[in-house]
Amino acid sequence: MCGICGICESKPDAQPDPTVLSAMTDSMRHRGPDDRGTHIRGCVGLGHRRLSIIDLHGGAQPMTLDDGGLVVVFNGEIYNYIELMRDLESRGASFVTRSDTEVILHAYRQWGPMCVEKFNGMFSLAIWDERERSLCVARDRLGKKPLYYHLAAGRLIFASEMKAILRHPEVGREINLAALDEYLAHGYVPRDRCIIAGVNKLPPGHTLKWRDGRIETASYWKPRFSETPPQDERAWIEELEERMRESVRIRLRSDVPLGIFLSGGVDSSAIVALASQESASQLKTFAIGFDEQDFDELKYARMVAERFDTEHEEIIVRDQDLDVLPELVYHLDEPFADPSALPTYYVCREARRHVTVCLSGDGADEVFAGYSRYRHAQDQARWDGITALGVRQLCGVMTQVYPRRLRGRATLEQVATHGADRYAFQLGVFDAIERRALFHPGLVANVVRSSALFESYFSHADDRALTTALQHADQENYLPDDILVKVDRCSMQNSLEVRSPFLDHRVVEFVNKLPADWKLRGGVGKYVLKKMLAPYLPEEVLHRRKMGFALPIKHWFRGRQTAHVRDLLLSPDSLSLRWLRRETVARLLDDHQHGRRDLSQKIWTLLIFEHWCRKYL
Repeated sequence: MCGICGICESKPDAQPDPTVLSAMTDSMRHRGPDDRGTHIRGCVGLGHRRLSIIDLHGGAQPMTLDDGGLVVVFNGEIYNYIELMRDLESRGASFVTRSDTEVILHAYRQWGPMCVEKFNGMFSLAIWDERERSLCVARDRLGKKPLYYHLAAGRLIFASEMKAILRHPEVGREINLAALDEYLAHGYVPRDRCIIAGVNKLPPGHTLKWRDGRIETASYWKPRFSETPPQDERAWIEELEERMRESVRIRLRSDVPLGIFLSGGVDSSAIVALASQESASQLKTFAIGFDEQDFDELKYARMVAERFDTEHEEIIVRDQDLDVLPELVYHLDEPFADPSALPTYYVCREARRHVTVCLSGDGADEVFAGYSRYRHAQDQARWDGITALGVRQLCGVMTQVYPRRLRGRATLEQVATHGADRYAFQLGVFDAIERRALFHPGLVANVVRSSALFESYFSHADDRALTTALQHADQENYLPDDILVKVDRCSMQNSLEVRSPFLDHRVVEFVNKLPADWKLRGGVGKYVLKKMLAPYLPEEVLHRRKMGFALPIKHWFRGRQTAHVRDLLLSPDSLSLRWLRRETVARLLDDHQHGRRDLSQKIWTLLIFEHWCRKYL
């Protein structure tokens, strides 16, 4: 796991500034504390920070092939590198190292830019081809590893993190107002947009080619859903188990200590169960809990740890641990309002004291329809069908007259909406009306309908296809833009690599072909996964209520953190008030503090933005 960056100059005889390239590289030291390297030749400069995982002594980067004809910088892991190495050797390749980085170079020489289709892994990479005078950049299929870029006057600047790009003196710090509106709507900046104007993100499953000052991007993979007619259930489960076992098996490849995150839920417990059968040594597991019992899952994690005899570590997160927020926000790069980033940071920090690599259960909810919103969507669809009573229409009328500040309005709004609007409402933070009230009058024109991002998934989805539409939206948006951003930034801040067996693209492709009711059946998500796990996990773990990785911020923002949050958001030096109305923010704080409504998620979103402004502006 590493950090990469680079500069490609388009002007004749121009060469990247080595001081700037070094500054960009070293701004990501946390991503790779073990080694650093830069390469400048002609118009291209590449930088790399290394966290050594595979071939500790032979995988230094930037790595070259053909006397510098090909140069690569690479962030991530190619899990099937051993199999690819054998294939390439059979085709005449000769390897100097045993690293997956060298496999990338030989694969590019053999198959060209589409070599990425051969890779099973998580990665962002850049390959300079001296013969073509071109740079090939690629990002993994599901978006586990990030890649930012900036193109101006033909010069391409790219990096694993936005903060590295901002080290270049030609990149400004003006806020992209459309991205700010999307952040307030969704809690993250989605897709290829970035909070800084002029900076973009390469989408998951895409390549980018730079040549002669111009870029072309292309998609090489995306989630596809095509239900296969049901076969024998036992055969399906056996194939799923074999795919999952292989996914876990190749993710246990490491030349450094390895552990597993264990929340006590089905997903992480599944990884522990499978890894315990694939690993020859005792597993290390790491869990996190809270003093507030409604949010604590430690007893379930202990149950699984005891069952599989793991070396188990636990950590408790409390409200005073919010002191880490300024530094966490800095490492998140863009404003990011998922509160679970805080416990993720702490469990990563604890794990890094013992291991360098951790496996996680991320992705199972999106792949196997595990979120409660899938079940709720089916329930609400039944209400939608009661057209004779006009339930949805009646609720829509009531929302026009029912005060926004009173309890129960959220329920009315959910019933009154459907499709993309309902999805945006369930996952969103501030709706369009709230954002118009939040922005200064001159900025209101930047507000767009929150559901616009998701309409393509629901435009042709009837009730029978609703689960698939929800999964498709999650796999292309919520998963790469929220879940995987959180895991990447929090782990890399602590120089820890995290691997996600559920997000092996072969597993995702297989499960996406299953009929929807094999994932969500009888109001229960992950049906086929739980059937597979029945021989391995306790009933109490397998069928308990899903809790998620939530924070008790509702209580914290009515307790000792109240004055601190109010001071940050409303003091004369609050930077976010350049865009947001003080009176609207104050009203939100008052309503929450006095128990009129639970506005903790909205307050958290504003708090994160304020911290971000103080770090980056």
